[in-house]
Amino acid sequence: MKQNKFYFVVGSQHLYGPETLQMVDADAKTMVDGFNADANIPCEIVFLPCVKTSSEIADVMNKANNDSACAGVICWMHTFSPSKMWIKGLSMLQKPYLHLNTQFNRDIPWSTIDMDFMNLNQSAHGDREHGYITARLNKARKVIAGHWENADFRKEIGVWMRAAVGYKESQSLRCLRISDNMRSVAVTDGDKVEAQYRLGWEIEHYGVGDIINYVEQVTEAEIDTQIEEYKKYYTFATDNMDAVRYQAREEIAVKRFMDERGFTAFHTNFEDLQGLRQLPGLASQDLMRLGYGFGAEGDWKVAAMTRILKAMTADLNGGTAFMEDYTYHFEPGNEMIMGAHMLEVCPTIAQTKPEIQVHPLGIGGREDPARLVFKAKPGAAIVVSLVDMGTHLRMIVNDIECVEQINDMPKLPVSGVLWKPMPNLKTSAEAWIYAGGAHHSVLSYDVTAEMMRDFAEMAGIEFVHINKDTKIADFRRELQYNAVIFGRG
Repeated sequence: MKQNKFYFVVGSQHLYGPETLQMVDADAKTMVDGFNADANIPCEIVFLPCVKTSSEIADVMNKANNDSACAGVICWMHTFSPSKMWIKGLSMLQKPYLHLNTQFNRDIPWSTIDMDFMNLNQSAHGDREHGYITARLNKARKVIAGHWENADFRKEIGVWMRAAVGYKESQSLRCLRISDNMRSVAVTDGDKVEAQYRLGWEIEHYGVGDIINYVEQVTEAEIDTQIEEYKKYYTFATDNMDAVRYQAREEIAVKRFMDERGFTAFHTNFEDLQGLRQLPGLASQDLMRLGYGFGAEGDWKVAAMTRILKAMTADLNGGTAFMEDYTYHFEPGNEMIMGAHMLEVCPTIAQTKPEIQVHPLGIGGREDPARLVFKAKPGAAIVVSLVDMGTHLRMIVNDIECVEQINDMPKLPVSGVLWKPMPNLKTSAEAWIYAGGAHHSVLSYDVTAEMMRDFAEMAGIEFVHINKDTKIADFRRELQYNAVIFGRG
């Protein structure tokens, strides 16, 4: 996370004289140092001297655009900065934009306040002047108001930062399609041109034979090394080491194939395995542990989103995983969803050390695959779905509460998570279906709905949120309004 930088751009003007400008820079430097020392701020904030003219503003925005490490720009008006000066720079800025409405001092210095103080501390109306020009330019941005030393204020900055890191990751994301998507399935497919235009994703197809060539080149020594790696993270609960070693072979091959071509996400398809002896199970799960995005059955959208959410929370350990709504539990007063998949759920969400097991798989027509089996930990989380509505992309987020799974499933050896969707199963399921949410999603204990809202606004895509306050009539009305906004009215 610390490799991502954010420029701190403070606005002023020459009207107030050099001494005031020196104080502006000194105050801004103090603020940046305070931010960077705070654990709520996950990325580095870079101090820059205050900008005072249109050309200075344009130069710093151009520098931000061309700095590959820069994930966004944070602006604050310490003094009054006439906003016509910002038109050129804001018009050319291509990075996420955060406007802080704060001031250096917390309290009014009642006994000493004078015009010298007011010349220096004009955020109350300087930020409103700036707010006008961003609104006039229809500039996508986040606005956070409050005092810069306040913990909640800084947490809000951190939330926006993580969204910006996800957006930065999105702009360079390359997703490997191993075969196509599952035949006749609609929601896992979509417009790849639109996804690249809106989100920056490069989605490229390779045949299964290309992967098989890499599988065949993996050496026994490399497999031995991978097995030792498995021993660090997982418990071996099988005697079928041949199956485990083949998964290690697949993981090494897929990882090498991706790394050589710059891919950070991938999908498989059980309908098209050709010469592969097993559907990648343990292989896919361990690659997700390493941070790669994954989607099953050709779902490239969920593969890419898994990678993005992992990038947004790379310094956290709550866990993010590819997920599927598996089955409902309709016990009155205790309604829940069990999420799982036949093989591929990321072990970062496990409550205890996952076990490597080998069991038959009823689909795919190949050898019994090795996979990780575990129960997920309890805690607050979200599930995220990205769907293609034909005219635009829609992101659907549901707040959930993962609960401890006390029951065993001896005849269903999968990695699973049990959750209570907000506000309840009936409303959540109806809203999800009205919105066209997919059966595949990304589950994360670290990412919040607010982060995903910020990400969606950066990308210019629709966002809907199913939460504790959701009511179906209001939710359906929101979808109707959004249809007008995004071109389906």
